[in-house]
Amino acid sequence: MANLTPQQRQLVEQWAAEGATLNQIQDRLRNECATTLTYMETRLLIMELGVKIQDKPREAPPEPQAEPPIAESDTQVDEIPHSNDAPADASLKVSVDEVPPPGAVISGRATFSDGVTVQWFMDQMGRFGMRGPAPGYQPPPADIPAFQAELDNILQLRGF
Repeated sequence: MANLTPQQRQLVEQWAAEGATLNQIQDRLRNECATTLTYMETRLLIMELGVKIQDKPREAPPEPQAEPPIAESDTQVDEIPHSNDAPADASLKVSVDEVPPPGAVISGRATFSDGVTVQWFMDQMGRFGMRGPAPGYQPPPADIPAFQAELDNILQLRGF
């Protein structure tokens, strides 16, 4: 582990409190303290010090636009339900596998309101995937926002 002086450790805590990212802390250690650490060593140092890196504020999703009324002369071929038309059913369940399959860094299962269970996973490159029971399966549109929010919470809790 990094052999930092108490003053250097205090600087790292101060930088983190000021909102510095892990990369910025790593750069400042190299430039101001003449200490070169790898990204992983910097991350482990932050964990060892018990310092919390402040998350960037997330942008709020844009407000849904009200659709203009359809005139009687307009024809509508297919009506596609929007994800915000109906609330997601409380029967959505998302779980995490104890041991992900080969090639995945995290995986789990999701059961949607239609009762269908799929396997979800994220690989080493951060790519997300889902395997359904049948090719072409699409979860109910109303479940998608709730699934994304739950998956986001799970990934944050697990450090992704």
